Amino acid sequence: MTTSTNNRMNALRSVLEEQFQRHTTELTTLSTYGTVPEHNGHDRQTVLARIEATRQALADTANALKRMAEGTYGRCERCQQDIPLERLEIRPRARFCVPCQQTSGR
Repeated sequence: MTTSTNNRMNALRSVLEEQFQRHTTELTTLSTYGTVPEHNGHDRQTVLARIEATRQALADTANALKRMAEGTYGRCERCQQDIPLERLEIRPRARFCVPCQQTSGR
């Protein structure tokens, strides 16, 4: 791995760690308000939907960090080809390369 690639991967790790922290904080806040009938003008269903979306984002971020630790980050889960760094920089939690993402419809 070149120094430039290594630096870019370290930057991605930092982004993912920041996202993990932000999602954790948001989930804590939303969970607290999830028991309140209305929060910031949002009905209970909206708050519950945001809780679920934040849980999924947190799980996806944790999974990306786990893949980094295991050395499989940046490899497509379907075709096993490398995911271009440019894609990972745009979408750090990406699990698939663009062709496989389009095929799976996710």
